[in-house]
Amino acid sequence: MTTNGGFQPVFCTIVPPHVLDRLARNEDPALSGPARRSLEHDAYQRTHRRLTTVIGAPAVAAPAGAVADQPHRTIYDAGHQQDLPGTKVREEGAEPGADATVNRAYTGLGATFELYLKAYGRNSIDGEGLPLDASVHFGTDYDNAFWNGEQMVFGDGDNEIFLDFTIPVDVIGHELTHGVTQHTANLTYFGQPGALNESLSDVFGSLIKQYALGQSAAEADWLIGAGLLAPRVTGTALRSMKAPGTAYDDDVLGKDPQPATMEDYVHTGRDNGGVHINSGIPNHAFYLVATAIGGNAWERAGQIWYDTLTGGELKQDAAFADFATLTVKAARERYGAGDELQAVQKAWEQVGVRTL
Repeated sequence: MTTNGGFQPVFCTIVPPHVLDRLARNEDPALSGPARRSLEHDAYQRTHRRLTTVIGAPAVAAPAGAVADQPHRTIYDAGHQQDLPGTKVREEGAEPGADATVNRAYTGLGATFELYLKAYGRNSIDGEGLPLDASVHFGTDYDNAFWNGEQMVFGDGDNEIFLDFTIPVDVIGHELTHGVTQHTANLTYFGQPGALNESLSDVFGSLIKQYALGQSAAEADWLIGAGLLAPRVTGTALRSMKAPGTAYDDDVLGKDPQPATMEDYVHTGRDNGGVHINSGIPNHAFYLVATAIGGNAWERAGQIWYDTLTGGELKQDAAFADFATLTVKAARERYGAGDELQAVQKAWEQVGVRTL
């Protein structure tokens, strides 16, 4: 159930399509082949997601005997095929096995569940104990991970540009947060609301990593997907919240196109109106808020963003200014006219977004 009138047919991947498009045009078949297959997989899954929205996804409830306020995780092995979910290989409470990818997926689902429960009192991504399912080893050299509206899916990467997509816990948190957004504000996946959708996933993905590592805002690297890029790539991650536009600068991938302020906002018809690109602007605003407030970012800064996402006033077609205005309101309502409010107001001013 959403607060805004039904689910959008959203298919969300961690690697932006413009990155795979560039790789698909590379002359080296070791690079172009996996990228082209990944794009084909994504096109199929995007169509499947639309059909699921029309037909309706099957209702999923916690199984009998499930403990309240505890995760219920199931990991499947897709066996390098495209059929989901695959073969069940680990379920809640089972000991780790020999497959490190399975173990990382299981741990990442748990880290996401824990952050939302402990920091915000949210019981799983729907707030009602939704089971967390994930499939690993999807496709052949699949260069992506995604939330398809029902479950998580991870590729193994091509080991040329991308490594195993279960390596960065923030990637797992990012994709599952698309599920939280789906069940709350249900932001339209195009233009500025789509960029907000992506940014919220980056924000909470980063907070999940920081919470798991016990890092303060000052200690965090504020990178999304650190550890995902193969050694041959000149770069540190997919995105940087601290310094958008600096995550990579590579002869194959090109240069990170994210802007940090509205002055460099990218107007494009690709990538659903630049949802993975312009998300750098609200990402940077959150970084500025979190570091100005200090301490653990999932506490006050994260609480303001969570209140905004789940408060019921954020519309599906919200622009940056709408979201920014609601964060100011959320900061004032929860913390009064103190440092938190000033940090939020100043951050949006620094990135060039007006609050109404």
